[in-house]
Amino acid sequence: MQKVRGSNPLEPTEFGVNSDFFLMEELMEHIRITLPDGSVREMENGATPYQVAESISGRLAKEALIAKINGTFKDLNTPLTENSSLQIFTFDDDEGKHTYWHSTSHLMAHAIQSLYPEAKFGVGPAIENGFYYDIDIDTKLSEEDLPKIEKKMLEIADMDHPFQRSELSKQDAYEFFKKKGDEYKLELIDGLDENKEVISIYNEGEFTDLCTGPHLPSTNKIKFVKLLSVSGSYWRGDEHNKRMQRIYGISFPKKKMLDDYLQMLEEAKKRDHRKLGKQLDLFSTQEEAGPGLIYWHPKGSRIRHIIESFWKDAHYENGYEMLYSPHIGKSWLWETSGHLENYKENMYAPMMIDEQEYYIKPMNCPFHIMIYKSKLWSYRDLPLRWAELGTVYRYEKSGVLHGLLRVRGFTQDDAHIFCAHEQVEDEIVEVLRFSMYMWKSFGFENIKVYLSTKPEKAVGEDELWNKAIESLKRAIEREGYEYELDEGGGAFYGPKIDLKVRDALNREWQMSTIQFDFNLPERFDMKYTGEDGKDHRPFMIHRALLGSLERFMGVLIEHYGGDFPVWLAPVQVAVIPVSQVFMDYAEQVEKELKKYKIRVEVDKRNEKIGYKIRDWETQKVPYMLIVGEKEKDSGTVSIRKHKEGDKGAKPVKEFIDEILSSIENKVTNNK
Repeated sequence: MQKVRGSNPLEPTEFGVNSDFFLMEELMEHIRITLPDGSVREMENGATPYQVAESISGRLAKEALIAKINGTFKDLNTPLTENSSLQIFTFDDDEGKHTYWHSTSHLMAHAIQSLYPEAKFGVGPAIENGFYYDIDIDTKLSEEDLPKIEKKMLEIADMDHPFQRSELSKQDAYEFFKKKGDEYKLELIDGLDENKEVISIYNEGEFTDLCTGPHLPSTNKIKFVKLLSVSGSYWRGDEHNKRMQRIYGISFPKKKMLDDYLQMLEEAKKRDHRKLGKQLDLFSTQEEAGPGLIYWHPKGSRIRHIIESFWKDAHYENGYEMLYSPHIGKSWLWETSGHLENYKENMYAPMMIDEQEYYIKPMNCPFHIMIYKSKLWSYRDLPLRWAELGTVYRYEKSGVLHGLLRVRGFTQDDAHIFCAHEQVEDEIVEVLRFSMYMWKSFGFENIKVYLSTKPEKAVGEDELWNKAIESLKRAIEREGYEYELDEGGGAFYGPKIDLKVRDALNREWQMSTIQFDFNLPERFDMKYTGEDGKDHRPFMIHRALLGSLERFMGVLIEHYGGDFPVWLAPVQVAVIPVSQVFMDYAEQVEKELKKYKIRVEVDKRNEKIGYKIRDWETQKVPYMLIVGEKEKDSGTVSIRKHKEGDKGAKPVKEFIDEILSSIENKVTNNK
């Protein structure tokens, strides 16, 4: 409320004493805080989110880590000076974990500065699980140095230093870090917006860092820390920059949380797809031939064929048609699509053909559009659902390449739907259903939905974005799914729905994507003839169910620990004769199984039966059939199941019926 200008609030007016003044004074003394459940608390002006938490419960105050005030994340000691909406986060929330880990990265940098005073610091963000910090020091660190840093971190944490925010002008911040001699921070400040008036720094004890925050109230909140690894990194991920050292870590407020996490890490090491890929002879990468490119070996290729066949059959059943498109195209394609403007850093350099620039494709979309534009379409033809397992190439920095999960060449589980405006919502609903069906078929049940909105760098009018977001939102709600909003997480050409799946170790993976696109139809001047006989612009939906075959395979290997369900196993059955004398019967059993397209191998090695069984067990083959004199005479096989051992003898036909049932019903065995 504004004060009346030029009047003495205590002087009578024609309406009596100026009552606005007293109302203003009352509002200044008390403010109204609206909580997520809609309840309102009246607090003194200047109260902090921590004090609001105290007013709710002692437990919440003890566990509170950060706050969101009117939609913006803030420290718990931020004064509330107006009527506000307030949300308080604890470690149970993703936002709370992120802040806890970000603050721990500052604590680690503080400890490193104490132990290595010459240290200079790059960036130290929270990541999906934990944190890291890039540092530049003279000492070459190893795993043996990490306990010493951990010990120092906990010593500093016990000192209960508050995380204190200060704001400086850009010039003052530059002078501060120049005096510290930290050129990495100076480079970060140089890269900030020219118009940025204030820059925030955080102090805790003797350590000061450039940071937007927010942070924990104090270091004493950090209780249990484990530094996990040290590796090389390049400043800003560019191999042309100075090589630094990166330390990864994790932290928790309770010891049991840390113990459980470390146990999960041990299990994850056993399931590492790179280790199992080599052990099971599924795939390899060949650095000398080009990093980030996958070589599928026979067994891995067999699994891929199974996945592709299932994928194609399911798409035909759901009204899709298959496309195949080129691997390169003229530069005007990527200029028209906007990729050269918005995505060039992820594309490979052009090649000159007939004095014309061509690019190897990073995406399939423009090619599918060219097929659309090859003829005239009517509203009666829509929707068109076109799918392709199209191999694309994107440049990834060498430092981030990681087995099958981060590569430079991959086959995208891709499709584009061209539809009329009134069909959009129904099509998105069908894609959501299709996605869930695919994931559950492969044994994934825990699936979470995210809705991503307009990023800072984007094309298209706000009105179109808002309409598209509403269409996606209604489709999600029609299916009854809960979802989280990912502000600014959309593609440059439209908002999207992301599906994240949790694996057997409860790790979350970003996989399926449903992307709305009103940009490309406009840029490529796509049309269809409407019921009114006039030209209309189709809507375009990009979607990937499994993401890419490479990344999906990596997730699949780790989800099952290489112990694939029978329907996916590259070798479903190993027939093992107890001696060479019974090789003929083993081959007879093999021939019978192959009639039913069961993937079977006979072990023809002249080795002891115990050795063969142990070896096939390490290969994680679902079934071993042991055959000897007794089995030959009775027409049976002795069955051993992976991890379960001896299952007794059965007639061959009975075993075939049993395994075919598992294959047909896609029985999963994820533990």
